[in-house]
Amino acid sequence: MLKVKKIMEKNNQKRFVLVHGLCHGAWTWYKVTALLEAAGHCVTAVDLAASGIDMTRLEEIQTLKDYSKPLLEFMSSLGPDDDKVILVAHSMGGLPAALAADIFHCKIAAVVFLTAFMPDTRNLPAYVYEKLIRSDPQEESLDTVFGTYGTPDRPLEFVLFGPKSMARDLYQLSPVQDLELAKMLVRVNPTVTNNLAGTRSFSEEGYGSVTRIYIICGEDRAVTEDYQRWMIKNFPVKEVMEIKDADHMAMFSKPQELCTRLLEIADKYA
Repeated sequence: MLKVKKIMEKNNQKRFVLVHGLCHGAWTWYKVTALLEAAGHCVTAVDLAASGIDMTRLEEIQTLKDYSKPLLEFMSSLGPDDDKVILVAHSMGGLPAALAADIFHCKIAAVVFLTAFMPDTRNLPAYVYEKLIRSDPQEESLDTVFGTYGTPDRPLEFVLFGPKSMARDLYQLSPVQDLELAKMLVRVNPTVTNNLAGTRSFSEEGYGSVTRIYIICGEDRAVTEDYQRWMIKNFPVKEVMEIKDADHMAMFSKPQELCTRLLEIADKYA
């Protein structure tokens, strides 16, 4: 009887892979990870290159594949007997997630874009980020630091969020303890511009074939609700969900609500 129960529990277990946003790390998912694991699921939060505790130096990141390498290595490690994953991407993490979906579409049950940059299959991978950032003057970004690295003929861009900018635009509805955590842990990250992501769009048979769900955060000041809805209109998804009172960091401001949405997605699509 016990053996049957364990088999049933395993059959109901879903595998989530969580991808963080710009300048952040796997640590951003600590609340959601605890909630999903308490519900009996398997969770892997990945540090992208030069993020969290990943030791890659910024200068080593010359392509989107370089930035996404830890995620791609994890996806590659999954065997044919492993369950398909629910890939959850936040903010800039949407672009590495789309790359992973393009390469490993057979291993993914669904990609969830949480107020994330969601590319299409017609334009260049960085199109949705470039469109927003070029319309958002850097002088309005308070103490956030912008810069370049690479070579003069192919400059790459980096950013480091400042405490004032994070408080105003990212964490305005999140607990102050989580903002303080972020102040200690954010790192310089590359931004996914055309020079980093390259000139090949994601494929329709790869990324385009994977089920996509978008979760709108209604109080996001970094990627506004209007822009989130524009991305959905630009590349329609299977389902749209909303967390009306979430700021950009929904995993901190509304972790329970976010977990509930993810469990609904798992039940429906995994």
